[in-house]
Amino acid sequence: MIKNIVFDFGGVVVALSHEQAVKRFEEIGAKDARKYLDPFRQTGIFGQLEEGQIGKEEFRQTLSKMIGKELTTEDCFYAWHGYVEAVPKRNLDMLLWLRQQGYRVSLLSNTNPYMMQWAQSGDFDGEGHSIDYYFDALYLSFQMKLMKPSEEIFLKMLEGEQARAEETLFIDDSPTNVEVANRLGIQTLCPRNNEDWTGMLLDKLKK
Repeated sequence: MIKNIVFDFGGVVVALSHEQAVKRFEEIGAKDARKYLDPFRQTGIFGQLEEGQIGKEEFRQTLSKMIGKELTTEDCFYAWHGYVEAVPKRNLDMLLWLRQQGYRVSLLSNTNPYMMQWAQSGDFDGEGHSIDYYFDALYLSFQMKLMKPSEEIFLKMLEGEQARAEETLFIDDSPTNVEVANRLGIQTLCPRNNEDWTGMLLDKLKK
């Protein structure tokens, strides 16, 4: 019986635009951004930021040196926020409904401080609520200093939730992340990037 439902952020809760993010980083001067940016897991200094190895300011300084001009914090925020295409209301409504039904609802995301600066503000849903309004707990890679698809980040999440793997459902658009969760005994759904997963989830909960 499913008691805990854990969501990925980009591509699941929020509609993701990898191309828009790449273009914005190129626009601020990071011409080789495409080499490092990925819909699921970043590399280079982008990955170091998401794994908590460096902070916002070190990222800004390092990227400035890489491209040969001084970037502002606002430049970095603008570029990272390019990943956000939309925040579908149907997804947010489903999160609130699930909590009303008694499910424990959590987020497990490879993300960074620039993205959370937006998500944890009243700008997140356009109605003055931050992402914290929709979830019981947030498990964020840059704070945990771990990234999916490592087994350890899933085990830390289960420990934090005091949840059993078989009673937990994990929803992520990355087949690799879902495969690791499955290996640990966690139930899974793997919708395509930005697919409407609400019906799939309701079907799964009926079984």
